[in-house]
Amino acid sequence: MASDTDGGRDTFDIGGEFTVDRLGFGAMRVAGEDVIGRPEDEEAAKEVLRRAVDRGVDFVDTADSYGPGVSERLIREAVGDPDDVVIASKAGLLRNREGDWLPHGDPDFLKNQVLCSLDRLGTDTIDLYQYHRPDPDTDFEASVHAFAEMKDAGQVAHVGLSNVTVEQLETATDIVDVATVQNRYNVGHRDDEDVLRACEKHGVGFIPWGPMYAVEEGESAAVLAEVADHRDATPQQVALAWLLDHSDVTLPIPGTSSVDHLESNLAAADLSLTDEDRAALNAVDPR
Repeated sequence: MASDTDGGRDTFDIGGEFTVDRLGFGAMRVAGEDVIGRPEDEEAAKEVLRRAVDRGVDFVDTADSYGPGVSERLIREAVGDPDDVVIASKAGLLRNREGDWLPHGDPDFLKNQVLCSLDRLGTDTIDLYQYHRPDPDTDFEASVHAFAEMKDAGQVAHVGLSNVTVEQLETATDIVDVATVQNRYNVGHRDDEDVLRACEKHGVGFIPWGPMYAVEEGESAAVLAEVADHRDATPQQVALAWLLDHSDVTLPIPGTSSVDHLESNLAAADLSLTDEDRAALNAVDPR
């Protein structure tokens, strides 16, 4: 469903049900180094989560592979399962001892993982549960059917996809209502522009992961720095403002383990781009 502006708050209705501010929080970085194990200071990690919610963030994204399991647990301990906050998680990636992200879309595995996530998050129903990445060794439709069954069972309220093509999105929508798609996307990386446009067509939320990567990516880094300098902002804030400005269905979820960085990221929602800013950023040659 398209976004709306209510009293200056830019919102989107996930699955046509959950109205959230379009700038959320990604909870990957509250886990340990390289997203493995516990953070060095768990109380500090919980404080970031609490501060995000206290500051009005009502969309928090995580995954069972963050830790693994650590991020989901910290969310439960820090903020619980509040009615006014949408908690999203994912399944479909395994982590090995080397920290690799390994796709695993076996339906039985996915059905087991939702039980683990429900327990770690301390909830009866996960607001948004996403297929983290298609598994080349598992039939895509079989994996999506597993998520559809979770929804039918009341274990999840809405289903999302991640790292998918337009064709996979279309295939999935024939099986289950798809509420969101989460793909890599930023000023300097727009390979999935076609996926974003498909999401606009279907009223599906588009969650751009890696929104901050652009501040270190070649041409985009220089342009972001230049716009930021003119606007007395940070390149990270400009990168987020561009994502919010670029499409009404984008739902950026910048993540951090620092309260100061959290506050800086949230300020991006108040940064309005000028036509000159927009032209400079749109002209970046994506990698």
